[in-house]
Amino acid sequence: MEPLLCWPDPPPAELVRALDMAGFASTAVGDEATAAAGTWSGAVIDATEDAEGAFAFARALRRVELGVAPVLVLVRGSQLADLAGRHDAFDDFCVSPFHPVELEARLAHLLARDPLAANDTETVVYEDLVLNLETYQATIAGRPLDLTYMEYELLRFLAQNPGRVFTRETLLSRVWGYEYYGGARTVDVHIRRLRAKLGEEHAALISTVRSVGYRLGETRWG
Repeated sequence: MEPLLCWPDPPPAELVRALDMAGFASTAVGDEATAAAGTWSGAVIDATEDAEGAFAFARALRRVELGVAPVLVLVRGSQLADLAGRHDAFDDFCVSPFHPVELEARLAHLLARDPLAANDTETVVYEDLVLNLETYQATIAGRPLDLTYMEYELLRFLAQNPGRVFTRETLLSRVWGYEYYGGARTVDVHIRRLRAKLGEEHAALISTVRSVGYRLGETRWG
């Protein structure tokens, strides 16, 4: 596996230690030219000290000539409210200070995607929503959806269980695949991003069940 790109240069010492402990090779990068010169399995961007610079660099990684993905950003708890408007820059986030096990689990999940692993094309269809499980592509009423990996995984899980209501805690466990100790805000952020990308006409496809959680589609009785 290619190394992870870490920004800034030098990255926080605790991040370097956590990546080393988890067995992830990493290289510190401070500018776009250095990033373009390498080949990366993904990126970890620390936004705790310079949020504007961090998200600007993360967006630069998305450009065609770089195409680095997935991207995980480190943020403080006080920065969570700022994530909603920056969903185009990252695939997942981790609240700092983080537990090394949590960081390892998030990265392992993000890097586990293997687009060559599937041999047969499978699709999940719900009304106008179509998900291709082989190519990780999604469309709504024929319009392609530009989803991050975690957005796709959340939408896929909900679409495979239409009408069922899931608590935030259940979604964290089933979609993110580990026990999450930092709160359920990550689910709310991803749901808002999905609704925005589905568009006004289809945003109601994902509904909020007050005091419980979320569901896709209507509950089926009987």
